[in-house]
Amino acid sequence: MFNKILIANRGEIALRVIRACREMGIKSVAVHSTADSDAMHVRMADEAICIGPASSTDSYLSIPAIVSACEITGAEAIHPGYGFLSENANFVRILEDHDITFIGPTSEHIRVMGDKITAKETMRALGVPCVPGSEGGVADFATAQSTARDIGFPVIIKATAGGGGRGMKVAHNAAELEVAFRSARAEAKAAFGNDEVYIEKYLTTPRHIEIQVFGDGKGRAVHLGERDCSLQRRHQKVLEEAPGPTIDAETRARIGKICAEAVARINYIGAGTIEFLYENNEFYFIEMNTRLQVEHPVTEAIFGVDLVREQIRVAAGLPMSLVQDEMEVNGHAIEVRINAEKLPNFSPCPGKVRVFHAPGGLGVRMDSALYGGYSIPPYYDSLIGKLIVHGRDRPEALARLRRALGELIVDGVDTTVPLFHALLDEPDVQSGNYNIHWLEQWLADRFS
Repeated sequence: MFNKILIANRGEIALRVIRACREMGIKSVAVHSTADSDAMHVRMADEAICIGPASSTDSYLSIPAIVSACEITGAEAIHPGYGFLSENANFVRILEDHDITFIGPTSEHIRVMGDKITAKETMRALGVPCVPGSEGGVADFATAQSTARDIGFPVIIKATAGGGGRGMKVAHNAAELEVAFRSARAEAKAAFGNDEVYIEKYLTTPRHIEIQVFGDGKGRAVHLGERDCSLQRRHQKVLEEAPGPTIDAETRARIGKICAEAVARINYIGAGTIEFLYENNEFYFIEMNTRLQVEHPVTEAIFGVDLVREQIRVAAGLPMSLVQDEMEVNGHAIEVRINAEKLPNFSPCPGKVRVFHAPGGLGVRMDSALYGGYSIPPYYDSLIGKLIVHGRDRPEALARLRRALGELIVDGVDTTVPLFHALLDEPDVQSGNYNIHWLEQWLADRFS
């Protein structure tokens, strides 16, 4: 087992890893920018080291700075959290060259799954159902036209190196295709330095279902059910729950088995998430995230596992403790992402938190790095906390979420908490009757 782990991240996910390390008797090292010198993860870690100025490019994304921090502190392994360098294959290759263990998959698996076209080809070969679309990148508009005719409108154009909804455009008919195609390429070039795009069938009312998988790197893998992440704004998840309101046990076992067998065949190591669009009882692969997800706590809640602890164990060469036959769903869990943003435009709202009070009680978990007197910096993602509730069933989880939101106090900055109060009053949310377009339409109707 490792003696010391460096966490190459900040905020609540850095705290999450530090807590797992402490329970396992492992020393933790926090890295931080100058803007995060008074951050909670810096205070909670056994050691802390500054790796650069406020800009994430010069700190949390600086591979030389993070490798140097490992060498200075004697950390044997790095946990990347999510975001930043967590899915950077070059970063993992450099760690391998420096004999530093990356707590996650291999650089090759990250590379393959990081390219949307290669990932789709790989998953199709492994028997995972995929969305109908182009066989590879679409180089020119003429090819885009013929591809769209073959699969039928509407279609969606996506950046091969994309993420977060950037480089993604929908064409509902032939007249819209050219503008969408050229716009997607330009946006992809600006965001990722790569203008390659591909085309897929655009599903009109799908849900977003993701399967949590975990492999030992030696040909064994399990799945830990699904999460429904259909409540989204601009392709960003807002609320996640497990199990999915529309997925029954038989469907869960079927798609879970497909996913677990797929990652086992490629000797995948660690946590991963295979994401699907789900419509008319059919699953369509869209991407695989080769890291821990923001929403991993809902899976931990219903299965009673610690995914970070398991990540650390298998990275250290210990046997995976997860056994498929022992993976039984217990109740229902919901997570809401609380951002420092001003409604209705969701504009970032950094500033000083005068008072912070986390909710508590049975079945309530608050993952946050806030404290009274903390100043939220303007340089990073606006996520300031995740409120997770667990109940015996979905109605109890919803009631618990309503109660916990009422207890939460974040005074001094605007947050998205009022959004969730409003959503909990909606019959469609109460019944689970929504798809990936529902929230966008609801916001448009409410605030237009």
